[in-house]
Amino acid sequence: MSSDLDEARCDLIELRAHEATAVIAPGIGGSVASFSWNHMGEAIHWLRPATQQALLARDGSGIGCFPLVPYSNRVRNGRFAFAGREIRLPSAPLTDPHYEHGHGLRYPWSVTHLTPSSVVLTYRHKADTWPWDYEAAQEISLTSDVLTIRLSLRNLSDQPMPAGLGLHPYFPANASTRLKADVAAMWATDAEILPTTIAPLRADANPTAGLNIARCDLDNVFTGWSRRATIAWPDQGRSLDIEAQAPLDFLVLYTPPCKTYFCAEPVSNATDAFNLAARGRDDTGLFVLDPGEIRTTAVRFAPHFTQLCQSSLSKRGKRLS
Repeated sequence: MSSDLDEARCDLIELRAHEATAVIAPGIGGSVASFSWNHMGEAIHWLRPATQQALLARDGSGIGCFPLVPYSNRVRNGRFAFAGREIRLPSAPLTDPHYEHGHGLRYPWSVTHLTPSSVVLTYRHKADTWPWDYEAAQEISLTSDVLTIRLSLRNLSDQPMPAGLGLHPYFPANASTRLKADVAAMWATDAEILPTTIAPLRADANPTAGLNIARCDLDNVFTGWSRRATIAWPDQGRSLDIEAQAPLDFLVLYTPPCKTYFCAEPVSNATDAFNLAARGRDDTGLFVLDPGEIRTTAVRFAPHFTQLCQSSLSKRGKRLS
């Protein structure tokens, strides 16, 4: 067992800048295994850190953050139609009926550039049940204790490709954790957690007013997101600002009850966007890449101590343009 874990750890890349450390797992879906600060000899985790079990199993869903390409979230029954063609993704009726989250977390990524504080990862997909060639890239960097992930998607096929992209970070949660984000509305869902209609914000599910994560049970897409959110851990005197670029105009919140984590996912498209768009909706966030076209975005995770003061932990990077 220990040799297996040592082998898994050998595949990890450690980035450092000032007091920050980010551990990257290229072979586990191009994921961020952890993002932490060293505060008085203690690791302060801003993302949920990978467990030994997740590293051993090479499970991208069990670590800190993974990329969403070539779309975000679920596709109903793994099927949709585009440009007169029916696409059938390899969904599994019992374990993954809606082929969730695309390819990014399922395959290893290649390291194409590495410095002490940054790494560039690429994933190239050859057409299969997803009948388009494409390349995705991530530039993951630490600057002044801030983590930035720049994500791009390029259509390498000779036909237009429907697409979306985003990030799926997991954050630590306890009884006092709160999240605030300006949004306009939310997608209501059916029993399979697939969207049915856009609905007004409920009093118990209103990120604009602020949410106590421990009191929520959400797995919903929020629309009209300002691309800014703040997570606070008041009992620990710290907070984390999330800043995203276009086209990440949707925020997915997943707050499972009685768990020590939750997700706040900056994404470009609503869940099941392909099928919703095929039925005539124009508000799904779905975009189409022409042959050779590239779409790029970025997300910045900027930590703060709100009560504790230490100059080495108060450096701030430039805001995303």
